[in-house]
Amino acid sequence: MSYKNIKFSASILSADWLNIGKQLNELTENQIDFIHFDITDGNYISDFTLGSQIINSIKQVSNLKNHYHLMVEEPMRFYNNFNLNKNDVFTIHQETSKNLHKNLIEIKKNCKVSVALAPSTPIEHLEYILDEIDNVLILTVNPGYMSEKMLPQIIKKIEKLKNLIEDNSLDISITVDGNVSSETIPDFIQAGADTLVLDSSGLFVDSKSIGNCMDEIKKSIDKVKS
Repeated sequence: MSYKNIKFSASILSADWLNIGKQLNELTENQIDFIHFDITDGNYISDFTLGSQIINSIKQVSNLKNHYHLMVEEPMRFYNNFNLNKNDVFTIHQETSKNLHKNLIEIKKNCKVSVALAPSTPIEHLEYILDEIDNVLILTVNPGYMSEKMLPQIIKKIEKLKNLIEDNSLDISITVDGNVSSETIPDFIQAGADTLVLDSSGLFVDSKSIGNCMDEIKKSIDKVKS
C-alpha cells in the first residue's frame, strides 16, 4: 500500500512549543494533512489542554486543515468558540454527549463531523448515527494516560468498524489515535484505518527531525499488503 492513500494528522500537543512556528512549517513541508487539537476540560479526563484562543491563533499561521478532538463533557458547550471551516473535522465523544444525534446535525452545518470511541465503547453504539458522520476516531489507548501501549483488542474493533462501513456502502474514514508509530501502523492500516494521529510515538520523537520521522512512517506503510 502507498502512503499516498493514508492521511496524517499531527498532534500539536506533542510539538516543541518553544519552536512551534518552525515546526508548523515542517509539518507543511512533510505533507501532513491535519493539525490535531486535543481539547479537554478536566472532567472526562483529569488534565487540561489547549484553549480556543491558542487554537484559533495557530490556525491563523497555518494552511493545514484542522482536526478537533474534544474530550470534554457535553462538547457543544465549546463548539462556538472555534473558527471552523468546511474542511475541518470536529470530533465529539459518544460517551460524553447526551444528545449525540442532535449535536452531529448541528456540527454538520459548518464542517465535517466525527465521533470518537474510547477503547471500552462498542462499535454498536454507532449504529443509528452512521449516516450522519464523516469519520470515526478510535482511541487505541485509554484516554488521559500518556505513553500507554496500544490495546491489542483494538485491531479487531477497527476491523469490525471497517466491515460495518463497507456493508452499508458508506463513505466514512477511520482515524486511529494513541501510540501510532512505525511499529503499530501496519496493523492499524491492515485492519482498515486510513487516518493516523501522530504524536510523540511517531512524529515528534526526541532527537529526530519531523522529516526523518515521516520517512520511517512511510516505510512502515509501504510494508502493508494492498
